[in-house]
Amino acid sequence: MARHVLTGTLLAGLALASTANAQTPSYHAGAKLPMSDGGWDYVSVDPVLHRLYVARTDAVTSVDLETGQVTAKLAAATRGHQVLPLPGGTELMVTNGTPGTAEFIEAKTGKSLASVKVGMGPDAAIYDAKSGLAIVINHAGGTVSLVDPKKHVAVAEIQVGGTALEYAAIDPAGHLFVNDEDTAEMAEIDLAKHKLMTRIKMTGCEGPTGLAYLPVSKRLLASCANGVAALVDPKTAKFDRTLPTGKGADAVIHDVSRKLAFVPAGQSGDLTIFADEAKGVRAIGTIKTQVGARTGAVDEKTGKLYLPAADYAPPSTPGGRPQMKPGSVVLLEIDP
Repeated sequence: MARHVLTGTLLAGLALASTANAQTPSYHAGAKLPMSDGGWDYVSVDPVLHRLYVARTDAVTSVDLETGQVTAKLAAATRGHQVLPLPGGTELMVTNGTPGTAEFIEAKTGKSLASVKVGMGPDAAIYDAKSGLAIVINHAGGTVSLVDPKKHVAVAEIQVGGTALEYAAIDPAGHLFVNDEDTAEMAEIDLAKHKLMTRIKMTGCEGPTGLAYLPVSKRLLASCANGVAALVDPKTAKFDRTLPTGKGADAVIHDVSRKLAFVPAGQSGDLTIFADEAKGVRAIGTIKTQVGARTGAVDEKTGKLYLPAADYAPPSTPGGRPQMKPGSVVLLEIDP
């Protein structure tokens, strides 16, 4: 992809539309957990062990959601992108971008169990309950790898095309949808046939990354870098429309229990909340977060959101990238 207490003003002013469902929770500032220096990518929550995992540049960071204890380096990573909790709570699968591997580790100890070669630049990964396979999205390789998490082997590789594949989601029909960041398209894949079906152009969406299937509205919601989210109808494989968000989004956080989706935007430093309803998807509020908070995850048990963030200094050279300030990486907690 392109991861203590907060001040009251940080998340002040969650504005819910007057037509919002009465059961929709409001949100307020929670904790701000310090993490070790370094970059991050996707965040995930294991509901069995009730732990949160952050894929870091050189490590897997683990957070015990019962105690708040942070383990900075549960396991090593090499340009880590995704930590995928596997059913049962005993193992995790970590995608390592540089060596092109999916690493299996013990969830409690971080001990390495197996390393599986996948495609070029493995990035996002999701679990397909129907087939029992882990799906690895190879960002640089234009392919999707199917991995058997029980046998620790890759069983298939599907050609998708493109040079910047991002997050993925599966619909009830067993079709995999994958964002292509460079072309602003969403690829549809028949998982059973291991076949690319079509590509859906998302008009007005630049650099789509995060993605989630919303079961109530039966729509796919993709986060775009240019301040919008794109809606796609998976049944017809048609682009629907865009909805405003903050800028620099890199994920869609889906709270299935509360029928909500969240789009964190790292450039503008805010979080847009969407309601998943039978009549459609609609924005119901915006929270001010922190610049750099572009990915995150939700704890379905509590409804709390967790977003990695950091403070940045101006670029050392004109036009360069902002420099992360030492000691500033934190995990923002947003509570319902």
